[in-house]
Amino acid sequence: AGIKNGDSVHDLGSGAGNDCFVARALVGDEGRVTGLDFTEKMIEKARNNASKLGFENVEFVYGDIEEMPLESGAFDVVISNCVLNLVPDKRKAFSEIFRVLKPGGHFSVSDVVISGNLPDKLKEDAEMYAGCVSGAVQIEDYLDMIQDAGFKDVKIQKQRNIELPETLLGSYLSDNEIETFRKGNTGISSITVTAGKS
Repeated sequence: AGIKNGDSVHDLGSGAGNDCFVARALVGDEGRVTGLDFTEKMIEKARNNASKLGFENVEFVYGDIEEMPLESGAFDVVISNCVLNLVPDKRKAFSEIFRVLKPGGHFSVSDVVISGNLPDKLKEDAEMYAGCVSGAVQIEDYLDMIQDAGFKDVKIQKQRNIELPETLLGSYLSDNEIETFRKGNTGISSITVTAGKS
């Protein structure tokens, strides 16, 4: 994620705080890390974990990614791990990420996207198999939303296809369709994307 010593880092959907604590190791005592989650129980758990670890420069805030209760231009880096696809209004989410970043800041998020046209029922069952598929959008639309929010230098750092088992595909596709599916550009991918704010 390009986190440096002294950076101010913001984690979207911070859960119990694990990614925040990894980021804390990178920013050191001079930096700070803020986690955001919309589940009060997770905020409480993360705060307890931070207290046990003795981190005074890690905080956890209750709130919605679409309307972050955070000041504008506050962070050098925004990170997120398989959360944005679950947000109903992704355009609003990327707009909010842009708002809270400092000029010259950047984000690095991992997420799940779709390529091609997946049958709806297959998509539903794939969610049960792979997790994180709910709310996933076409990769082109995902990247367009990032650019529309004002970000520059949008890059896919990593892309990995999520392999769906034959038994799952066989429930919805014929043998020929499975072969076409495997050879084609249709599928579900895990991606890591970065982009910057001028």
